[in-house]
Amino acid sequence: MMRRPVALIALCAGLVLSTQALAAELPQRWVSAGGALSEWVSALGGEAHLVGVDTTSQHPESLKALPSVGYQRQLSAEGVLSLRPDVLVGTEEMGPPPVLAQIRKAGVRVELFSSKAELDAVDENLRHLGQLLGAEQQATALATGYRQQLDGLQAEVKQAQVGQKAPGVLLLVGHAGAKPLIAGQGTAGDWLLRQAGARNLAEHQGYKNFSSEALAALDPDVVVFSDRALADEQALQALLKENPALAASRAVREQRLVSLDPTLLVGGLGPRLPASLRTLAGAFYPAAKASFAQ
Repeated sequence: MMRRPVALIALCAGLVLSTQALAAELPQRWVSAGGALSEWVSALGGEAHLVGVDTTSQHPESLKALPSVGYQRQLSAEGVLSLRPDVLVGTEEMGPPPVLAQIRKAGVRVELFSSKAELDAVDENLRHLGQLLGAEQQATALATGYRQQLDGLQAEVKQAQVGQKAPGVLLLVGHAGAKPLIAGQGTAGDWLLRQAGARNLAEHQGYKNFSSEALAALDPDVVVFSDRALADEQALQALLKENPALAASRAVREQRLVSLDPTLLVGGLGPRLPASLRTLAGAFYPAAKASFAQ
Protein backbone atom coordinates (compact mmCIF):
# COMPACT_ATOMS: atom_id res chain seq x y z
CA MET A 1 0.00 0.00 0.00
CA MET A 2 3.01 2.31 0.50
CA ARG A 3 4.29 1.99 -3.08
CA ARG A 4 2.03 4.66 -4.58
CA PRO A 5 3.10 7.50 -2.22
CA VAL A 6 6.74 6.53 -2.69
CA ALA A 7 6.31 6.56 -6.47
CA LEU A 8 4.55 9.92 -6.28
CA ILE A 9 7.35 11.39 -4.18
CA ALA A 10 9.92 10.07 -6.65
CA LEU A 11 7.97 11.58 -9.55
CA CYS A 12 7.78 14.97 -7.82
CA ALA A 13 11.47 14.87 -7.02
CA GLY A 14 12.22 14.07 -10.66
CA LEU A 15 10.13 17.01 -11.83
CA VAL A 16 11.94 19.36 -9.45
CA LEU A 17 15.32 18.12 -10.63
CA SER A 18 14.36 18.43 -14.31
CA THR A 19 13.05 21.98 -13.71
CA GLN A 20 16.30 22.89 -11.96
CA ALA A 21 18.31 21.40 -14.83
CA LEU A 22 16.28 23.41 -17.37
CA ALA A 23 16.82 26.61 -15.38
CA ALA A 24 20.54 25.90 -15.24
CA GLU A 25 20.64 25.60 -19.06
CA LEU A 26 18.98 28.97 -19.60
CA PRO A 27 21.39 31.90 -20.08
CA GLN A 28 21.68 33.92 -16.88
CA ARG A 29 23.86 36.87 -17.95
CA TRP A 30 22.47 38.80 -20.91
CA VAL A 31 23.66 41.63 -23.12
CA SER A 32 20.93 43.12 -25.31
CA ALA A 33 21.54 45.29 -28.41
CA GLY A 34 18.39 46.91 -29.81
CA GLY A 35 15.94 49.20 -28.05
CA ALA A 36 12.71 47.31 -28.72
CA LEU A 37 14.32 43.95 -27.92
CA SER A 38 15.62 45.21 -24.56
CA GLU A 39 12.14 46.49 -23.74
CA TRP A 40 10.63 43.08 -24.45
CA VAL A 41 13.26 41.38 -22.26
CA SER A 42 12.21 43.72 -19.45
CA ALA A 43 8.49 43.18 -20.12
CA LEU A 44 9.05 39.42 -19.82
CA GLY A 45 10.65 39.82 -16.40
CA GLY A 46 14.21 39.34 -17.65
CA GLU A 47 15.69 42.69 -16.68
CA ALA A 48 17.53 41.14 -13.72
CA HIS A 49 19.53 39.05 -16.20
CA LEU A 50 20.77 42.07 -18.17
CA VAL A 51 24.40 42.98 -17.50
CA GLY A 52 24.75 45.39 -20.44
CA VAL A 53 22.77 47.10 -23.21
CA ASP A 54 23.46 49.18 -26.31
CA THR A 55 22.90 52.93 -26.62
CA THR A 56 19.45 52.53 -28.21
CA SER A 57 18.15 50.69 -25.13
CA GLN A 58 16.72 53.68 -23.25
CA HIS A 59 13.47 52.21 -21.90
CA PRO A 60 12.55 51.45 -19.23
CA GLU A 61 14.55 54.17 -17.49
CA SER A 62 16.31 51.61 -15.29
CA LEU A 63 18.26 50.28 -18.31
CA LYS A 64 20.24 53.51 -18.46
CA ALA A 65 22.07 52.45 -15.28
CA LEU A 66 23.53 49.37 -17.00
CA PRO A 67 26.95 49.33 -18.69
CA SER A 68 26.80 50.36 -22.36
CA VAL A 69 28.29 48.26 -25.15
CA GLY A 70 27.96 51.08 -27.70
CA TYR A 71 25.71 51.42 -30.73
CA GLN A 72 24.09 48.18 -31.91
CA ARG A 73 25.63 48.37 -35.42
CA GLN A 74 29.13 49.16 -34.10
CA LEU A 75 29.70 46.80 -31.19
CA SER A 76 33.18 45.94 -29.98
CA ALA A 77 33.98 42.38 -28.97
CA GLU A 78 36.07 43.59 -26.02
CA GLY A 79 33.22 45.68 -24.64
CA VAL A 80 30.73 42.84 -24.82
CA LEU A 81 33.08 40.12 -23.55
CA SER A 82 34.21 42.25 -20.59
CA LEU A 83 30.71 41.79 -19.14
CA ARG A 84 31.08 37.98 -19.23
CA PRO A 85 27.66 37.34 -20.81
CA ASP A 86 26.17 33.92 -21.49
CA VAL A 87 24.18 35.34 -24.38
CA LEU A 88 24.14 38.38 -26.66
CA VAL A 89 20.71 39.11 -28.13
CA GLY A 90 20.07 41.53 -30.96
CA THR A 91 18.35 41.95 -34.31
CA GLU A 92 19.83 41.49 -37.76
CA GLU A 93 20.78 45.19 -37.48
CA MET A 94 23.41 44.20 -34.91
CA GLY A 95 27.04 44.08 -35.99
CA PRO A 96 29.52 44.30 -37.50
CA PRO A 97 29.66 40.60 -38.55
CA PRO A 98 33.38 40.08 -37.72
CA VAL A 99 32.71 41.25 -34.16
CA LEU A 100 29.79 38.83 -33.80
CA ALA A 101 32.02 36.03 -35.08
CA GLN A 102 34.66 36.92 -32.48
CA ILE A 103 32.04 36.94 -29.71
CA ARG A 104 30.75 33.51 -30.80
CA LYS A 105 34.31 32.18 -30.91
CA ALA A 106 34.73 33.25 -27.28
CA GLY A 107 31.86 30.92 -26.33
CA VAL A 108 29.03 33.45 -26.03
CA ARG A 109 25.69 32.51 -27.59
CA VAL A 110 24.57 35.08 -30.16
CA GLU A 111 20.81 34.98 -30.68
CA LEU A 112 19.40 37.00 -33.58
CA PHE A 113 15.87 38.39 -33.80
CA SER A 114 13.86 40.18 -36.47
CA SER A 115 13.70 43.97 -36.75
CA LYS A 116 10.97 43.80 -39.41
CA ALA A 117 7.99 46.08 -38.89
CA GLU A 118 5.54 43.17 -38.93
CA LEU A 119 3.30 41.64 -36.29
CA ASP A 120 4.46 38.14 -37.24
CA ALA A 121 7.99 39.26 -36.36
CA VAL A 122 6.77 40.39 -32.92
CA ASP A 123 5.14 36.99 -32.37
CA GLU A 124 8.31 35.14 -33.33
CA ASN A 125 10.60 37.42 -31.31
CA LEU A 126 8.47 36.98 -28.21
CA ARG A 127 8.32 33.21 -28.68
CA HIS A 128 12.12 33.07 -29.00
CA LEU A 129 12.68 35.33 -25.96
CA GLY A 130 10.15 33.35 -23.96
CA GLN A 131 12.12 30.17 -24.61
CA LEU A 132 15.43 31.77 -23.61
CA LEU A 133 13.91 33.18 -20.41
CA GLY A 134 11.74 30.18 -19.52
CA ALA A 135 8.68 32.43 -19.81
CA GLU A 136 6.78 30.92 -22.74
CA GLN A 137 3.28 31.48 -21.35
CA GLN A 138 3.98 35.10 -20.51
CA ALA A 139 5.41 35.66 -24.00
CA THR A 140 2.29 34.20 -25.62
CA ALA A 141 0.06 36.41 -23.47
CA LEU A 142 2.07 39.52 -24.40
CA ALA A 143 1.87 38.71 -28.12
CA THR A 144 -1.90 38.18 -27.91
CA GLY A 145 -2.44 41.40 -25.97
CA TYR A 146 -0.29 43.34 -28.45
CA ARG A 147 -2.39 42.23 -31.40
CA GLN A 148 -5.59 43.03 -29.55
CA GLN A 149 -4.40 46.57 -28.82
CA LEU A 150 -3.51 47.18 -32.46
CA ASP A 151 -6.76 45.64 -33.72
CA GLY A 152 -8.68 47.96 -31.42
CA LEU A 153 -6.75 50.96 -32.68
CA GLN A 154 -7.42 50.01 -36.32
CA ALA A 155 -11.16 49.92 -35.65
CA GLU A 156 -11.01 53.41 -34.13
CA VAL A 157 -8.92 54.76 -37.03
CA LYS A 158 -11.51 53.47 -39.52
CA GLN A 159 -14.24 55.18 -37.52
CA ALA A 160 -12.29 58.46 -37.51
CA GLN A 161 -11.83 58.23 -41.29
CA VAL A 162 -15.59 58.39 -41.74
CA GLY A 163 -15.39 62.10 -40.90
CA GLN A 164 -11.92 62.95 -42.22
CA LYS A 165 -9.75 61.66 -45.03
CA ALA A 166 -6.35 60.23 -44.17
CA PRO A 167 -3.80 63.07 -43.86
CA GLY A 168 -0.64 63.15 -45.98
CA VAL A 169 2.28 62.81 -43.56
CA LEU A 170 6.08 62.79 -43.61
CA LEU A 171 8.26 61.28 -40.90
CA LEU A 172 11.65 62.98 -40.64
CA VAL A 173 14.55 61.48 -38.71
CA GLY A 174 17.43 63.85 -38.06
CA HIS A 175 20.34 64.81 -35.84
CA ALA A 176 20.09 68.31 -34.38
CA GLY A 177 17.79 69.18 -37.28
CA ALA A 178 20.40 68.68 -40.00
CA LYS A 179 19.86 66.62 -43.17
CA PRO A 180 16.77 64.74 -42.05
CA LEU A 181 16.07 61.33 -43.50
CA ILE A 182 12.53 60.71 -44.74
CA ALA A 183 11.01 57.38 -43.72
CA GLY A 184 9.95 55.64 -46.94
CA GLN A 185 8.23 52.38 -47.74
CA GLY A 186 9.28 49.26 -45.83
CA THR A 187 10.58 51.14 -42.78
CA ALA A 188 9.42 51.04 -39.17
CA GLY A 189 8.51 54.70 -39.61
CA ASP A 190 6.22 53.90 -42.54
CA TRP A 191 4.56 51.14 -40.50
CA LEU A 192 3.89 53.59 -37.66
CA LEU A 193 2.33 56.17 -39.97
CA ARG A 194 0.05 53.65 -41.64
CA GLN A 195 -1.03 52.02 -38.37
CA ALA A 196 -1.99 55.46 -37.05
CA GLY A 197 -4.08 56.16 -40.15
CA ALA A 198 -1.78 58.36 -42.23
CA ARG A 199 -0.85 58.36 -45.91
CA ASN A 200 2.93 58.32 -46.10
CA LEU A 201 3.80 60.85 -48.84
CA ALA A 202 7.26 59.31 -49.25
CA GLU A 203 7.13 56.70 -52.01
CA HIS A 204 10.81 55.66 -52.00
CA GLN A 205 12.14 52.57 -50.23
CA GLY A 206 13.96 52.86 -46.91
CA TYR A 207 15.28 56.08 -45.36
CA LYS A 208 16.49 58.75 -47.78
CA ASN A 209 17.86 62.31 -47.65
CA PHE A 210 15.88 65.06 -49.37
CA SER A 211 16.59 68.74 -49.82
CA SER A 212 14.44 71.06 -47.72
CA GLU A 213 12.91 72.37 -50.97
CA ALA A 214 11.88 68.84 -51.96
CA LEU A 215 10.40 68.34 -48.49
CA ALA A 216 8.36 71.51 -48.79
CA ALA A 217 7.18 70.56 -52.30
CA LEU A 218 5.56 67.40 -50.88
CA ASP A 219 3.46 69.80 -48.76
CA PRO A 220 2.51 67.41 -45.91
CA ASP A 221 -0.60 67.94 -43.81
CA VAL A 222 1.39 66.74 -40.79
CA VAL A 223 5.12 66.41 -40.09
CA VAL A 224 6.28 63.84 -37.57
CA PHE A 225 9.86 64.56 -36.51
CA SER A 226 12.26 62.34 -34.63
CA ASP A 227 15.68 63.67 -33.61
CA ARG A 228 18.57 61.57 -32.31
CA ALA A 229 20.21 64.50 -30.50
CA LEU A 230 17.38 66.78 -29.36
CA ALA A 231 13.84 66.34 -28.08
CA ASP A 232 10.44 67.97 -28.54
CA GLU A 233 10.55 71.80 -28.93
CA GLN A 234 14.35 71.95 -29.24
CA ALA A 235 14.25 69.34 -32.00
CA LEU A 236 11.49 71.21 -33.81
CA GLN A 237 13.30 74.55 -33.71
CA ALA A 238 16.51 72.94 -34.98
CA LEU A 239 14.59 71.25 -37.81
CA LEU A 240 12.99 74.52 -38.95
CA LYS A 241 16.27 76.42 -38.65
CA GLU A 242 18.20 73.88 -40.72
CA ASN A 243 15.38 73.45 -43.27
CA PRO A 244 13.83 76.91 -43.76
CA ALA A 245 11.90 75.91 -46.90
CA LEU A 246 9.70 73.74 -44.67
CA ALA A 247 8.11 76.92 -43.31
CA ALA A 248 6.01 77.13 -46.48
CA SER A 249 4.46 73.69 -45.94
CA ARG A 250 0.88 73.28 -44.80
CA ALA A 251 2.03 71.32 -41.73
CA VAL A 252 4.18 74.18 -40.44
CA ARG A 253 1.64 76.89 -41.32
CA GLU A 254 -1.07 75.02 -39.40
CA GLN A 255 1.30 73.90 -36.61
CA ARG A 256 0.59 70.22 -37.16
CA LEU A 257 3.99 69.02 -35.98
CA VAL A 258 4.42 65.91 -33.83
CA SER A 259 7.52 64.76 -31.94
CA LEU A 260 8.38 61.04 -31.90
CA ASP A 261 10.91 59.26 -29.68
CA PRO A 262 13.64 57.94 -32.06
CA THR A 263 14.13 54.77 -30.00
CA LEU A 264 10.69 53.64 -31.21
CA LEU A 265 12.22 53.18 -34.66
CA VAL A 266 15.09 50.89 -33.61
CA GLY A 267 15.24 47.15 -33.11
CA GLY A 268 11.79 46.21 -34.40
CA LEU A 269 8.33 46.78 -32.96
CA GLY A 270 8.42 47.28 -29.20
CA PRO A 271 5.93 47.30 -26.33
CA ARG A 272 5.52 51.11 -26.20
CA LEU A 273 4.26 51.36 -29.77
CA PRO A 274 0.50 50.94 -29.18
CA ALA A 275 0.44 53.94 -26.82
CA SER A 276 2.60 56.00 -29.21
CA LEU A 277 0.34 55.08 -32.13
CA ARG A 278 -2.64 56.42 -30.20
CA THR A 279 -0.86 59.73 -29.74
CA LEU A 280 -0.11 59.89 -33.47
CA ALA A 281 -3.65 58.96 -34.42
CA GLY A 282 -4.99 61.72 -32.18
CA ALA A 283 -2.74 64.22 -33.98
CA PHE A 284 -3.78 62.91 -37.40
CA TYR A 285 -7.51 62.98 -36.58
CA PRO A 286 -8.02 65.94 -34.21
CA ALA A 287 -11.83 65.70 -34.35
CA ALA A 288 -11.59 62.17 -32.93
CA LYS A 289 -8.65 62.85 -30.59
CA ALA A 290 -10.63 62.03 -27.44
CA SER A 291 -11.36 58.49 -28.66
CA PHE A 292 -7.63 57.76 -29.00
CA ALA A 293 -6.75 59.05 -25.51
CA GLN A 294 -7.06 55.73 -23.71
